[in-house]
Amino acid sequence: MTEQHGVAADACGAQAPGDRHWTVDEHLADVLSGVAPLPAIELQLLDAQGCRLAEDVVAGGDLPAFDNSSMDGYAVRTTDTVGATARYPSVLTVVGEIAAGAGELPKVGPGQAARIMTGAPMPPGAEAVAPVEWTDGGSGSGQAADTMAPPVAGEEVRVRQEVAAGAHIRRRGSDIRAGETVLTADTRLGPTQLGLLAAIGRGTVRVRPRPRVVVLSTGSELVQPGEPVGPGQISDSNSFTLTAAAQQAGAIAYRVGGVPDDAAVLRGVLEDQLGRADLIVTSGGVSVGAYDVVKEVFADYAGMDFRKLKMQPGKPQGFGRIGDGAAGIPLLALPGNPVSAYISFELFVRPVIRTMLGAPDVHRPRVRALCTGALRSPVGRRQFLRGWYTAADGRVEPVGGESSHLVGALARSNCLIVVPEETVAVPAGERVEVVLLTD
Repeated sequence: MTEQHGVAADACGAQAPGDRHWTVDEHLADVLSGVAPLPAIELQLLDAQGCRLAEDVVAGGDLPAFDNSSMDGYAVRTTDTVGATARYPSVLTVVGEIAAGAGELPKVGPGQAARIMTGAPMPPGAEAVAPVEWTDGGSGSGQAADTMAPPVAGEEVRVRQEVAAGAHIRRRGSDIRAGETVLTADTRLGPTQLGLLAAIGRGTVRVRPRPRVVVLSTGSELVQPGEPVGPGQISDSNSFTLTAAAQQAGAIAYRVGGVPDDAAVLRGVLEDQLGRADLIVTSGGVSVGAYDVVKEVFADYAGMDFRKLKMQPGKPQGFGRIGDGAAGIPLLALPGNPVSAYISFELFVRPVIRTMLGAPDVHRPRVRALCTGALRSPVGRRQFLRGWYTAADGRVEPVGGESSHLVGALARSNCLIVVPEETVAVPAGERVEVVLLTD
């Protein structure tokens, strides 16, 4: 918290508690001031999906670890295939068979070949691999083979063209050398990176963990989607929107929907969730309504502060820590209107999650675009309007109206159009700032 929490003024010019209106930038800076990347931990590979490396990863050995065949065929000496053609093939004696994972390898001498499978280690004496398609497959027939015949003692194989030295061999260390840095710190781990770690023999990796975010929506009017909606009731959409948004931002998100307007119930839910949360996000109950129990319950925690922002939508906001004082769990209390809740998440919660992840891209990208429609905005508030941005022509089209309940318009949007506090009207054709909401 900053010293501005709860700062007030009297009739002589000092502010009274709760009268201050924060700017969007002030609130965001205050929220982020006490947030840092989560401490690094060691995780099993699949548990590290989506996390960022906390250190460089160095290969302990070569990859591949040995010379091996890239084809099914025959390991041969190149001199034995010089001048080989379909009409005059080189006829070689097969001295053994080598499968992937083989330990004992036959030696290939003059006039000899070893049957070999893809991935199998190259035997001593062999210099290349003749693909099975270049041979009769050991069948003794005059035809080229697509497969190899079962091994027979003393069989012969006919190689129908010359084989260059090193042909169809994956050389030791051709992919990665021992001591090479294969992944650098801050790399985000996806399927290919996890596959690389497994390939070099790493079973665990040290990463910045994904933050655990608990999402609560409050309100006795809420019912779960799929349940009958009675008079005065609505389906709980906020908890689904915010949980999905937290997951998209990179968090492990837990949804706790439809907490009623009951202080005792809310306290119990919060205490239950503290043990599995790095961050708690609530929606609803932060305005001046008589049943806004969120404020009532959070008043028990010294670190919580409720404030008004110079923005629309999303004027009422709450922020602080609950639990053990300064070391408590960060909590952001968002407004209950669906559009207000989502925009507040994008502006304030998402940067917290990205900071906890240690991600370099904390904020959504912003661009300037030509606005195709005229806009209005209240003086003294930063307006965030829904829009559809087309990168091809650099234009943005306003979608829906200004009301904070228009979830249909929100679902048809891919950006937010920003109208500054001092601007009350934007004519069509003027350039505006746009916050992109897609990755």
